Amino acid sequence: MSEPQLNILYEGLLFPTHVHSEESLRYAREEFQVRDDDVFIVTYPKSGTTWMQEILPLIYSNGDLTPVQSIPNWQRVPWLEQINGKTLLENRPSPRLITTHLPYHLMPKPFYSSNAKVVYVARNPKDALVSSFHYHNMASFLEKPGTFEEFIHKFLEGKVMFGSWFEHIKSWWPLKDQDNFLFLTYEEMLQAMQGVLVKLGQFLGKQLSDNAIEAIVNQSKFNNMKQNKMSNYSFVPEELMDQKKSNFLRKGIAGDWKIHFTTAQTEHFNSVYAQRMKGLNFRFYED
Repeated sequence: MSEPQLNILYEGLLFPTHVHSEESLRYAREEFQVRDDDVFIVTYPKSGTTWMQEILPLIYSNGDLTPVQSIPNWQRVPWLEQINGKTLLENRPSPRLITTHLPYHLMPKPFYSSNAKVVYVARNPKDALVSSFHYHNMASFLEKPGTFEEFIHKFLEGKVMFGSWFEHIKSWWPLKDQDNFLFLTYEEMLQAMQGVLVKLGQFLGKQLSDNAIEAIVNQSKFNNMKQNKMSNYSFVPEELMDQKKSNFLRKGIAGDWKIHFTTAQTEHFNSVYAQRMKGLNFRFYED
């Protein structure tokens, strides 16, 4: 596949053609019927999506590990905008757990008047950038990232899949005080998973037992997920994802950017961040 065919441009954003099409994106936006009891996991790429795809089914199973150990994550929490979204979601019984990287303005039209819930997970953009850089190097269906310096510029300019990190988070941030919206961070999940699970249980109306919380905390630990064939993408052929180059689940930490960014790159990134995120009143990086 030649590089020009690796992406399609839809509403100004780049989408990998391996799992997206004009039809699937149009279906997500124009035809998908949102139910009031739908639960959406919303993330910018490489911000904890797979992690939350592990956690939510465990909350709904009250800690029973069966669903996450027997069903691939892309089937247990299907992607709204991908090619198989219609097949996997249209006739699924409620409540549906749905994954998406879409910015707010490209969500299904019925979403805006629904009571569907959103769990939004944000991650330090420098860590998301580093994770995406390694992902682009190991996935043949994504454009090669170029040098790390080049990829930083692409990321800051939004010339990457799903567009600008800044615009994505700013599109969803105004919903942060709504009852059907829960804003979490990757860093918060690393530091206080038990508290996050309590928060998620309350948000979703699920009363979790102490045993369930313990089981979910244990199963969602990075090393346990990395060994879970239903979550580590080891079923994907090597010609599509060469995990000898980089594991899909690579490190699962915060602050990995510090060993990738030079001082000059950090200063430039922080300057752009301060300009683009002015007025949003939160930070992901250290001064």
